[in-house]
Amino acid sequence: MSSLTLFVVTAIIWGATWLAITGQLGVVSPAVSVTYRFVIAAAILMLWCWQRGVPLRFPWRTHLGMAGQGACLFSLNYLCIYVAEQYISSGLVAILFSLLAVLNVLAARLLFSAPLTVRTVLAAVLGIGGVTLMFFPEFGMMNNHPEVLRGIAFGVLGALFACAGNMMAIHNQRTDVPVWSGAAWGMVYGAAISALVGLSIGVEWTFDARPMYIISLLYLSVLGTVVAFLCYLTLLKREGAGFASYINVVVPVVALLLSTLFEGYQWTAIAAVGATLALVGNFLTMRRGQR
Repeated sequence: MSSLTLFVVTAIIWGATWLAITGQLGVVSPAVSVTYRFVIAAAILMLWCWQRGVPLRFPWRTHLGMAGQGACLFSLNYLCIYVAEQYISSGLVAILFSLLAVLNVLAARLLFSAPLTVRTVLAAVLGIGGVTLMFFPEFGMMNNHPEVLRGIAFGVLGALFACAGNMMAIHNQRTDVPVWSGAAWGMVYGAAISALVGLSIGVEWTFDARPMYIISLLYLSVLGTVVAFLCYLTLLKREGAGFASYINVVVPVVALLLSTLFEGYQWTAIAAVGATLALVGNFLTMRRGQR
């Protein structure tokens, strides 16, 4: 595939995952659904690594780092996303998650002494301000619909967990853990941690046999987790981080369009301005230098 095709395919797949998550809600607990998702994804990625000779054996100390990555990046953040989408639309959760670009830059500055520039600060202000405007109509509903605040809180918490997972991934790569190995083991640990969360809160271990649930589960596990990741890293290797990172600008746009079409998200002038500012902030963050 050409680089442009890889870019479009990855952006569409990841953009649609936010809507696909809604097909997982209702019957099966989020903890159980996330466990199913990453058991399938981890099995596929482990097999892929084994067939290509990617190393999968590491010292126990290295496994601690991969477990931390898995807990934050393939478990707790997704648990928060699934819960958030029970209360607010998938497009709004995607916009909340777009703050991850800003969070990553700030966390890299704090933990790895990455440079922080005026452009980065401006991007953060635009991103946070844009997201606030996006949710301005939702704030007016909180008196009658307090669950909206719960959805926002879980969305923000999910972004924070994802940021922590990204920092763990950087740490693991600096200790010479290959990206594929860290992702494969991270998904194994993520599935295990999600299962433990489910057991600890006493959820019922069920399965939804409806076609919508099965199709969305396979989409999220195979396309959204494995195929899109393969496409993204191929693009990253071929074109570099700068070009590949702009996928993170396109994904919220795709998610918002799908939310408008299938969830009936109602746009307002303030929300449109907020979405524009949030995306501009994300764009500036990507322009900042994407190492």
